[in-house]
Amino acid sequence: MSASAASPTPAATTSDAPQLPLIPSSLNASDAACTEGSKTQVAAVSWAQQSLGLAAANRYSQGKGVQVAVVDTGVAPGAAGLSGRVRAQGAAAEDCVGHGTFLAGVIGAAAVPGSGFAGVAPQARIIAERGTDQWGVPSAALTAQGIEASVDAGVDVVLVSAALPQDAPALRTAVEHAADKDVLVVAPAAPDTAPADTSAQSAQPPADYWPAATDGVLSVVSVDIAGDRPEDVPQPLDADLAAPGEAITGIGPAGRGNYVANGSSVAAAFVAGAAALVRAHQPDLTAAQTAARLRATAAHASVPLLDPTAALSTVLSSPAPSPAPDEGAVHLPEAAPRSAVVPRAWTLAGVSLLLVLAAGGAMALARVRTSRRQAGGARPESP
Repeated sequence: MSASAASPTPAATTSDAPQLPLIPSSLNASDAACTEGSKTQVAAVSWAQQSLGLAAANRYSQGKGVQVAVVDTGVAPGAAGLSGRVRAQGAAAEDCVGHGTFLAGVIGAAAVPGSGFAGVAPQARIIAERGTDQWGVPSAALTAQGIEASVDAGVDVVLVSAALPQDAPALRTAVEHAADKDVLVVAPAAPDTAPADTSAQSAQPPADYWPAATDGVLSVVSVDIAGDRPEDVPQPLDADLAAPGEAITGIGPAGRGNYVANGSSVAAAFVAGAAALVRAHQPDLTAAQTAARLRATAAHASVPLLDPTAALSTVLSSPAPSPAPDEGAVHLPEAAPRSAVVPRAWTLAGVSLLLVLAAGGAMALARVRTSRRQAGGARPESP
């Protein structure tokens, strides 16, 4: 399939996306078959790229100098749009599932000829770490190890694809390590799909998932083209941000073609890419300040919707605490500090003016007296 619309619209690209090969979150180990390469390209710009205004955001920043870790199924170093910007070693350099490569592409893939897809931060570097086994099954131990290794590699942002139903001490320790090193961790607030186990489906689903529910982690849920949350996926208790995550076009582990994927992990990749843009554009911001800026500039919705351009361009007020402003009142800026030079100048000017006036008055009085004497002298004598 090849789309060649001169002015692509989100609706058109969404209808194209389901015809692309699907990138799964995990594979069935019994099949022993990896995700195949795609030769199909979509020339249209995806609805997600358009709705997030990435072309405008990239005028401010493209993520140059920032390193983003992807803790998932691995990343193929030679994937389309990522070649030369991926650091992966050992098992992390092999992506049988393709999910980690897809998320890495959402974060930082550059445009390739024939495809309208491009990542959020096309000049960022990608560090690959495993958070799953070779088939894409995550665990707390592997995810924690991936976060720790990413932080030790000196990254600025860590994207975690897993949304685990239970917390673990290792995860909390890994997130604390990231905070200590000023690294922002981004994670999906819910799994991409509902569990296949029918017994698990019948039970009450958890309200929180980890590591997203851990303090200091920026949690994300997915929305569709209408801005709605899908109904057939786990619903977390809350989340920090929402981002596109349904029928998303991207890259895969092999071939130069496009794939499609769904889920909150994909939405989290958009947020991680936006964090890379902000950290490149304003390098003095801490990880916590970067997260706060992404939240503060998000579009108003039940879950605030990511707005990369606003995050890069909005001038925020000082973070110092202050009383809530009265929206009905007009607030004037505080007066500038008074200088002692100004009062002294006015005093000297006033004294000078008084002296001038006094001198002028004295001269005028003298002239009046002189005129009277002269007038009296000319007056005729009395008989």
